[in-house]
Amino acid sequence: MTGTPRTLAEELRTRTDRGLVGLLRARPDLLNPVPGDVTQLATRAGTRASVVRAVERLDRFVLQTAEALAVAPDPCPYDTLGALMGGDAGDPAVAAELPRAVAELRAQALVWGPDERLRLVRTARELLTPSAAHPSPTGLGPTVAEAMAGMSPGLLQETIAAAGLPTTHDPVTAVASLTALFSDRARMAALLDTAPAESVAVLDKLLWGPPYGGVTDRPAPHLQWLLDRGLLIPAGARNVVLPREAALHLRGGRAHHTPEPVPPALSPVTERDPQLVDNAAANQAFTALATVEELLKEWDLGGPAVLRAGGMSVRDLKRTATALDTTEQLAAFWLELAYAAGLIASDGEADERFAATPAAEEWLQLPDHERWAALAAGWLAATRAPGIVGTADAKGRALAALGPHLDRSPAPEVRRRALGLLATLPPGTAVPATAVLARLQWERPLRGGAPAAGQAPATATPGADPADDLRSRLAHWTLTEAELLGVTGRGALSTHGRTLIDTVSDSAAPTPAETTAAATRAAALLAPLLPEPVDHVLLQADLTAVAPGPLRRPLGEALGVLADIESKGGATVYRFTPGSVRRALDAGRSAAELQEFLATHSRTPVPQPLAYLIDDVARKHGQLRIGAAAAYVRCDDDALLSEILADRRAAALRLRRLAPTVLAAQTSPDQLLDGLRAMGYAPAAESAAGDVLIARADSYRTPPRTAPAPVPDGPPSPDPTLLAAAVRAIRAGDLAATAERKPVHAPAPAAPGALPRTTSAETLATMQAAVLTNSALWIGYVNADGAASQRVIAPVRVEGGFVTAYDHTSDEVRTYPLHRITGVAELADDSV
Repeated sequence: MTGTPRTLAEELRTRTDRGLVGLLRARPDLLNPVPGDVTQLATRAGTRASVVRAVERLDRFVLQTAEALAVAPDPCPYDTLGALMGGDAGDPAVAAELPRAVAELRAQALVWGPDERLRLVRTARELLTPSAAHPSPTGLGPTVAEAMAGMSPGLLQETIAAAGLPTTHDPVTAVASLTALFSDRARMAALLDTAPAESVAVLDKLLWGPPYGGVTDRPAPHLQWLLDRGLLIPAGARNVVLPREAALHLRGGRAHHTPEPVPPALSPVTERDPQLVDNAAANQAFTALATVEELLKEWDLGGPAVLRAGGMSVRDLKRTATALDTTEQLAAFWLELAYAAGLIASDGEADERFAATPAAEEWLQLPDHERWAALAAGWLAATRAPGIVGTADAKGRALAALGPHLDRSPAPEVRRRALGLLATLPPGTAVPATAVLARLQWERPLRGGAPAAGQAPATATPGADPADDLRSRLAHWTLTEAELLGVTGRGALSTHGRTLIDTVSDSAAPTPAETTAAATRAAALLAPLLPEPVDHVLLQADLTAVAPGPLRRPLGEALGVLADIESKGGATVYRFTPGSVRRALDAGRSAAELQEFLATHSRTPVPQPLAYLIDDVARKHGQLRIGAAAAYVRCDDDALLSEILADRRAAALRLRRLAPTVLAAQTSPDQLLDGLRAMGYAPAAESAAGDVLIARADSYRTPPRTAPAPVPDGPPSPDPTLLAAAVRAIRAGDLAATAERKPVHAPAPAAPGALPRTTSAETLATMQAAVLTNSALWIGYVNADGAASQRVIAPVRVEGGFVTAYDHTSDEVRTYPLHRITGVAELADDSV
C-alpha cells in the first residue's frame, strides 16, 4: 500500500509484524478473541472500553500529549502539537520528549497518520475533548465555532464588529473571522491592549480553568466589554465561557499549565550501609515469621466464627490484635498475609469458622528462610488489600478482614512497581514515601479508577492529596508492608528484596512459578542473616525464664505449654504460673518430668520457688475428679467436697452431694472444670472408666485448602508464542478479506464483504481445477456453529465430499466439507 493512510486500519496494514506484536502486547484486550483481520483489529482498538483501558496506562506526559491533540485541529501537524505542548517560547525538555510521547501513542494505536496529519482516534478524542459536563485537564473550553453554535446571525455580526472586524454575509465566515483574530498573536495583543484592567483580571481568573463563569442579567461594564467582543461567549442563561483560541493566546500557546515531560526524581536520598539494611530487614523477617506462627498457635484449636457475609467480626479482629500485641490494622495485615499463603481458611462446616489449614503444619516444619519465601511469594502476587479493612464499601458497610470484597486487581502491579523504583537506587539508599508516590502518580495518573461510561478521564488535580486515589494508597501500603515483611530495611530495599522482584519474565505480571522461584532465590540470601535457634533458656528466681534467642521448635512448643509468654523482643520472657503448670500437667506431664525438662534445658539451676510451684500444683492436681453424668465431682476427701459446697462462688455450678465423696452438677464437665479452676482448685477430668483424661492439645485443621487466587487486572499478558500466532492469523485473515478476486458468475452481484456464492457444481469444478493448477482460492465457509468466515486456501485433494487444503488464514492444512462452502472465487494472479 502506498500513499497516506486514510484510516487506522490502513495504517495498521503498513506496520511490520514487530509493530503489531507491540500493539497486542501493550493492549492485550485486543486479543480476546483474536481479530479475524486488520479491519477487525482497528475496529476493536477504537471501542470505548479498549480505549479507556489504554488511556489509563499512559504516563502523565503521554497523556498530556493526547489531551493536547484532543484540543488541537484534526488533523494536527506535529509543529502545531509542539507549540501546544511547549508554548510560543518553546521548552527544550518538552521538545526532547515529545517524539517519545507521539511514538507511544502511535504504538498503542491511539494516534495514526504521518507527522503532517496526526489524528487522535475518534473515541479517544471524545473522551478527552473538553465540554461543559466533562472539563478537560487542560482547563480549556470549547472553540469559538463550538461556543457560538446556535447564536443569532445578527448577534454574530455585532460581535465581530465590536472586535474591529468587517461584517460578513453569513455566520460561517463571521465565526472564521473571529477565530482568525483570536489565533493571531499580534492582532489579539492589540485588542487586549484596549481592554479595561478589570476585564483582563476576569480573563486571568478563567485562564487555566475552569473556563466557565457566571454573570447576572445586567453584566458589569467590564464583563459587557468582553461579551461584546466574543472574549466571553454566553453558555446558557447566566453562564459564559472563555473560548479556546482566546485562552491559548493568553497562555502563550500552551495547552497545559505545567507540562511534565520527565518523571519526578526519587529524592532526597538517604544513604545507609547496605549490610545494616540487610540486617534490619532480616530481623523484621524473623519477627514476621514469629507473628504468623503465633497467629497459627492462637487458632490451633479453631479460630473465630465466619460472618454470614464473610470475614471476621470487628470483635474477633480486636481479640486477634490483642493476642498478637499489635493494632487492628496490622492484625488485618498478618491475617491476610497468612490467608494469601494458604495457611488459614474457613473450614466450610455448617457452623463455619476460621482455622489453620493442613498446609500450615507443613509450613511450620520448614526452615525459617523457606517459610519466609512462602509468605513473600504469597504477598507479592496477592490482589487482596488489607489496608482497606474497616473502610466502607459502596453500600456503606464496613469491609471485614478475610472478607470477600478486599481484592483490588492493581495491587500486584503496584507492589512490583513500587519495589522496582527502590531497586533503581543504589544498595542501601532510601527515599521518602512521598517521592515514590509522586513517581507512581506520574507513571499512571489515571489508574486510581476508570472513568464511568460517558465520563472523560482526568488527571490528578495539582496540589491534591496523592493518597486519595487507590493506586497511591496501594503504594503506601506496599512500602509499609514490605518493611513489616522484611523485604525492605530502614526504608531501603534489601539484597534479598532485590532478588525477590527479579523475575525472568519481561512482562508486568510474572507467572506464579517465576514468583516462587524468585522468592526461593531471595530466601537463600536471607538464610545466613536470620538468627540461629538456641536450645536453652535461663531460669530466674522470680518464676520467669529468658530465652536468649529464638528457641528450637520442640523446646519452644514444650515451654509454651509450661509457661506463658510475658514479653517478646530480642529475648523472650516466659512466666511460670499455677495455671501454666496445671496446663502442662493436663497435657500428661508429671512433676518429675517437668523438673527434669527444666534442668536439661536451662543454663542456670532450677530456682527453688519454681520447683516448689511445680510440686505444689502437682500435689493438688487430680485430687478432684470430674466426669460426665450431667457432670460430677469425685474426691476421696469428703471435707474438701464440703468446703466446695459451702463456697458461695459454687452456687452457679448448682452442686449437690450424692455420696460422701461425690457431688453432682447441672453443668457440663467443661464448665465445671473451668468453674472450679476459677475458684482456685486443680481438678482433673476423668473418663467413664475412671482414668484421668489427658488434655492434649489436638490441633484443629480445615480440610485441604488452596491459597486464594488473585483477581486479574484485565486480560493476562500474552506470551511470545501467542503473539506470533495471532499476528499470523491477522495477516492471513486480512489476505482473505482484501485479496483481489476474479469475477464470479453469479445471478446478482454480491455486496461488498459478503461471502461468495456459487452453485455446488461450480464449487466442485473450481476446486478440482485448483488442485490441478496448484492455485489459491477465496472461499466462504460456515462452520458447525453457524459462524461465517472468508478464507484463502490452496486445495490439495478433493474426494468424498471433502476438500483438503492449505489454509492461508490459519496457516495450517485443514479439511473442509464441501457442503459448508458457500461459494468460491479464483484469486488474481498476484494476490498470493
